Amino acid sequence: MINFKNIIAQKIAKEVELDAKEIEGFIEVPPNEEMGDYAFPCFKLAKVLKKAPPAIATELKEKITTDENIEKIEIVGGYLNFYINKKVLTKTVLEELDKKQENFGTYNSGDGKTVLVEFSSPNIAKPFHIGHLRTTIIGNSLYKIYKFMGYNSISINHLGDYGTQFGKLIEGYKRWGSEYNIDENPIEELMKIYIRINDLCKEDESVLDACRENFRLLEEGDPYCKNLWEKFRDVSLQEFNRIYDLLGVKFDSIKGEASYANSWGEVVDILEKAGKLTESEGAKIVDLEEQGKGVCMITKSNGSTIYATRDLAAIRYRAKTYDFDKCLYVVAYEQALHFRQIFEVAKYLDIPKKCQKGLEHVQYGMVRLSTGKMSTREGNVVKVEDLLNESIDRVKKVIEEKNADMENKEEEAKKIGIGAVIFNNLCTTIIKDQVFDWDTVLNFNGETGPYIQYIYVRTKSVLEKAGYIPNIDEINVNVLQDKQSLNVIKTLYKFGEILEAVVQKNEPSILARYLIDLAGSYSNFYNENKIIDEDKNVQNARVYLSKSVGTVLKTGASLLGIEMPNRM
Repeated sequence: MINFKNIIAQKIAKEVELDAKEIEGFIEVPPNEEMGDYAFPCFKLAKVLKKAPPAIATELKEKITTDENIEKIEIVGGYLNFYINKKVLTKTVLEELDKKQENFGTYNSGDGKTVLVEFSSPNIAKPFHIGHLRTTIIGNSLYKIYKFMGYNSISINHLGDYGTQFGKLIEGYKRWGSEYNIDENPIEELMKIYIRINDLCKEDESVLDACRENFRLLEEGDPYCKNLWEKFRDVSLQEFNRIYDLLGVKFDSIKGEASYANSWGEVVDILEKAGKLTESEGAKIVDLEEQGKGVCMITKSNGSTIYATRDLAAIRYRAKTYDFDKCLYVVAYEQALHFRQIFEVAKYLDIPKKCQKGLEHVQYGMVRLSTGKMSTREGNVVKVEDLLNESIDRVKKVIEEKNADMENKEEEAKKIGIGAVIFNNLCTTIIKDQVFDWDTVLNFNGETGPYIQYIYVRTKSVLEKAGYIPNIDEINVNVLQDKQSLNVIKTLYKFGEILEAVVQKNEPSILARYLIDLAGSYSNFYNENKIIDEDKNVQNARVYLSKSVGTVLKTGASLLGIEMPNRM
């Protein structure tokens, strides 16, 4: 597809003898379409050329010629504004769509690069709460987008399956296990045991000592403790997998903290030999005060490991196994200090520098409900499975009221209900805290998942009414030069740039907002233009544009983890 920005940058670079790539990075889209399609801010050259921006703009305009791609150049203050040939734009977009179909938008910029995306990572024997829903949705989207852009993208579920809490759980099960049926309702029953033993530990220090001893035995491979721990892990995974199935999430690797048990000692030895470990009240630490990152504890005073040790062992394993270019940790912003510390300590490990540099913490904000109705007895944990099922049920009620004869109601309600929850998590900058509100999430007219799905279904309806999809050589681009059609074309053209921006910023909301823009531009086009027309030229062009929008909406939604319904 023609890269108009690059063409403009090459023209400017030729006259000022600067790098075209650098110039391309300065080129902007004007706030008003009447001011052109692209604008170059000449003040970026003021220091180099030692001239005022308007004077630079005047000189450049005199030197740069228009061609079949650029039809007009104008000066607005210190900006040089470029108007691209709309017919060439229309032709290049539609031909690229015809050629790539559902792969439209990929630049294969990730060829030869490996990115690991760690997300979800729930603690076994604990509820899959709404915080895990956010990391799962955000991480799954990033994983899919990186893969689409040509990266060797690998999804990792790093289970929280180790730590003192399991010593407590083992102790509780020893004492009261026969009172609870963990096979029937594992997470809730294990939580009851955990709360009960935790309360007892607060009352009796000797019970806490017994719990610590259980964890020590678990670390040493005691058969009884290990068998119990494996049982807790297995029943927890069964519960989690039900949620992953609802969300359509799959992992390339599911490994818990315990998987790195054999290499924790190696991490400690490496840091010891590097002279980075010091002792503090019996614990071993890495002092990062000089870097402004505090103190990173590596082992406790009793020799037990902590999260940091296990994360460092995982980094080392991943570097040696995958030789990654990027390793993304999709974890709430509350863990920012932890990741700053372990990324700093990872510089002392025996891993390639590119792996050290590729460690990134993708931070996200909290989700809060506008009402506490769906909170569990703890008061601050929302059952994700209940949330997803309620969303589906609410959609079913809407379908029964408005389209009771719809085919495959259950299947379509699931796509819409889950799509609504996913989009609600991704439609704003992920670092922001969110308030979850049903009326907003399931609004078919607002900037929501159901709205995008509704517009997609509309494009399908157009194709069904037409009864055919025209060939690309039957499309007369002259028909698509009205304002509404061109807005759709321009929005389609930006799809690849949008995906590149997501990868650069690890921000799926950029794609979510784009899909809203595309749906909105098509809605305006649909309302202002008669698509099924007596003039075959007109009909062919507008049907093909409808088909193109449907393709990109479906591709974009799937990259967010959303399935498109066939009916609404």
